[in-house]
Amino acid sequence: MSRIRITGGQWRSRLVAVADARGLRPTPDRVRETLFNWLGQDLTGQTCLDLFAGSGVLGFEAASRGAGKVTLVEQDQNAFATLRQNAQLLGAERLELIQADALKFAQVAASSAADSQAAEKRRDRYNLIFLDPPYHQGWLMRIEAYLSQLAAPGARLYVEAEHAVASLGPWASVRAGRAGQVFYQLLERP
Repeated sequence: MSRIRITGGQWRSRLVAVADARGLRPTPDRVRETLFNWLGQDLTGQTCLDLFAGSGVLGFEAASRGAGKVTLVEQDQNAFATLRQNAQLLGAERLELIQADALKFAQVAASSAADSQAAEKRRDRYNLIFLDPPYHQGWLMRIEAYLSQLAAPGARLYVEAEHAVASLGPWASVRAGRAGQVFYQLLERP
């Protein structure tokens, strides 16, 4: 098991464990620092969704910077157990951990948001959605249809992929970078 450092906020320099799970690639320090410079370091009161949590480092970084609530969704049992352990070590009450398939989570959350009565009861629409799915499996195309129901007005998307992403649904890339074989971009609605 390896470790990765949180780069800013309340838990700056704290190390979190990273599970040995197939295909897991934690976002590098330099990329996270760039992302949170784009977003602004203070996420106070924002709700965030890390839909393919993996190591959870993007969600932990958001919570460390004051996000009001961060939901981390991870299917892999080993990775999820490590997320839970890290959350307990950090004493992170603002984190909601959900062990589920990302697509099924998005479908259920989106259908709840589309139902007018359920929409009144719906707890979460997210200001910031992190999308860092496994590569070469078409996850972004499959999840795209549900993003509008998951997103709060003015929501931004952060996407990491094996290729540049110019747009995703009504969101368009406003900032982009590349680190090795990883393309990363911040998307906003025009």
